[in-house]
Amino acid sequence: MATTAFTALACPLDGAPLAPVDGGWTCPAGHRYDQAAQGYVNLLPVQHKRSRDPGDSKEMVAARRRFLEAGHYRPIAELAARAALADLPADAACLDAGCGEGYYLRQLAAQADATGQTPALLGLDISKWAVQAAAKAQRGTATWVVGSNARLPVLPATLDRVLCLFGFPVYPEFARVLKPGGQLILIDAGPDHLRELREIIYPTLKAPRNGELPVPEGFVAGSGESLRHSLTLDGTAIIADLLAMTPHLYRATPEGRARAAVLETLKLTVDVRLSRFLRN
Repeated sequence: MATTAFTALACPLDGAPLAPVDGGWTCPAGHRYDQAAQGYVNLLPVQHKRSRDPGDSKEMVAARRRFLEAGHYRPIAELAARAALADLPADAACLDAGCGEGYYLRQLAAQADATGQTPALLGLDISKWAVQAAAKAQRGTATWVVGSNARLPVLPATLDRVLCLFGFPVYPEFARVLKPGGQLILIDAGPDHLRELREIIYPTLKAPRNGELPVPEGFVAGSGESLRHSLTLDGTAIIADLLAMTPHLYRATPEGRARAAVLETLKLTVDVRLSRFLRN
């Protein structure tokens, strides 16, 4: 794939620009961040961590990788890629904030390659296991960074797109790093997303959230889209992977997890909403 180097990284300690050096990155003050053997860089200082090993576990990352690589959420990836690449400037820079093991950003890169676009891509996640898996899967697709949405290691007003898919948006940080006119693209679960699984693992379901997302400060609302289709999973292993890669694994009751564990087939509703906000 044709790629453009991402050049807008910022030092997580002082906010100064990071420049590539042999085997890592450094800022003018001399703070150095070595690139791991797998091809990523850790820009999450220990003092910014809330736990020793934040984010998704190694097991959750592996489950998500198996599920996504089987193509079950490919329509979601295609929706995200179309939205991100529409009207994208030639020298654009894009961030996947909460990239996980990199599936969605790799699909975006593939779509960009097919259309002759060469955006600079940054994949960031707070889980080192997720970023490690992303970098190992395809090192040349993007710059892969361990970091936090709460303190993005990105220079101000340097991005044309920020994607946050099923993640934890931090709107002030997204506003800080986007250029005027840049777009924030969010994808989150609709009211019926995975309803059939939730009905199995929970005693009752919460009432769905009504209406569109509120417009964050510093943004204006753009157009939104919805995606809805059915999905059938066959086999206890892939059903277990779906549950393991979601927060439902920890929220479900023990009885609910036990009921899910014996399922051999499961027909599901995929229901997601894409929201677009423009930096004003």
